[in-house]
Amino acid sequence: MIDLAELRKNPEQFTQEVLKKDPSFNISLLISLDIKFRQLSIEVEELRKEKNDLAKNVAGAVSPEVRERSIQIGKQLKEQEPILASLEKDFSELYLACPNIMHEIVPVGGKLQNKEVRIIGSKANFDFTPKDHVTLGNDLGWFDFSTAAKIAGSNFALYKGDAVKLMYALTRLMMQNNVKHGFEPILPPYLVNTKSLEASGQLPKFADGVYKIENEDLYLIPTSEVSLLNYYRDNIFEPNDLPKRLTSWTSCFRREAGTYGSAERGLIRIHQFEKVELVSFTKPENSYDELERMIACGEDILKQLGLHYRVMLLAAQDCSFQAGMTYDLEVWMPGQGSYYEVSSASNCTDFQSRRAKIRYRQQVGGKTEYAHTLNASSLALPRLMVALMETYQQKDGTLKLPDCLLQQGW
Repeated sequence: MIDLAELRKNPEQFTQEVLKKDPSFNISLLISLDIKFRQLSIEVEELRKEKNDLAKNVAGAVSPEVRERSIQIGKQLKEQEPILASLEKDFSELYLACPNIMHEIVPVGGKLQNKEVRIIGSKANFDFTPKDHVTLGNDLGWFDFSTAAKIAGSNFALYKGDAVKLMYALTRLMMQNNVKHGFEPILPPYLVNTKSLEASGQLPKFADGVYKIENEDLYLIPTSEVSLLNYYRDNIFEPNDLPKRLTSWTSCFRREAGTYGSAERGLIRIHQFEKVELVSFTKPENSYDELERMIACGEDILKQLGLHYRVMLLAAQDCSFQAGMTYDLEVWMPGQGSYYEVSSASNCTDFQSRRAKIRYRQQVGGKTEYAHTLNASSLALPRLMVALMETYQQKDGTLKLPDCLLQQGW
């Protein structure tokens, strides 16, 4: 969540910054509720103190004046305390829904204003009409979407045979790469509680996007970022502890409400998918260097796989709720005729750490400050599989995959 002290110090500037990210957010109401809540809190506390002082200072018989004043205070508190509680609830809900503010270099606007930072490699050339991954996968006997729909419902995938082997080969390649880049492997829970999702920023704003376990305070993770971030919830790092770098491979589960077009069939957008994740905790002055490190880690994998991709700096309204700056790695998919995101790397600054109470000390015994948190996909496996299949398809319908995958048991 945003820094309230900064909001109160310069509300006009904060209003402009928040509206760059989300023009529909009612920042003026948040400011108004904050003022009203603080003013009424002071009034209620003064009344409570006066009532306590009257009770303490009375010895023996109570004078009519003291009795009358005590009755008046009681009536005032009975009226104002419910109003205060309602104000606090309204303010807290809106405060938790306020997005992070953006770094100054982030372009203003939506998806059309995303900026291409660099482009690596070139599009694959074919002397035949390339197939999409669904056609390829069906011909190779890799996928069974109809059985997946029978077992679970629409927009689920069932992998078979060599598709499963490729999935595990890619996972091993990614995890080895991430460890090489200094990230510690973690196998976290796939189920998390409400507090964990609130800390990472998925709740309460994105409650419709996560799967909840009935009659339990548990949800399926939409990304292992949630689990990894909460590894250090309520933690204070000592001066030499940072940075901390974690990586994990998990299944992820997202409701993704709505209908999908024909371009997003197959593995492009599904409810359950495999993903390797990176999460870092740093001092504020190092967080943007850490963001570049994460991007380099993801790019390393794409270069090993020989895939054509581009790096995009996202415009403010295309960034996630929690992010202060985001880069996407988008891979070219010949069968789709388009670039698709396989990694999103974000610096969430101190937005999540305020919610999760993740702090650090610059020196032993010194005051605590909020750490910065970052996350990145490294990478999303189904879409990466799509890119590999469509890029390395042969005229006869077979695949000639990169040698680095052979070393992983492909």
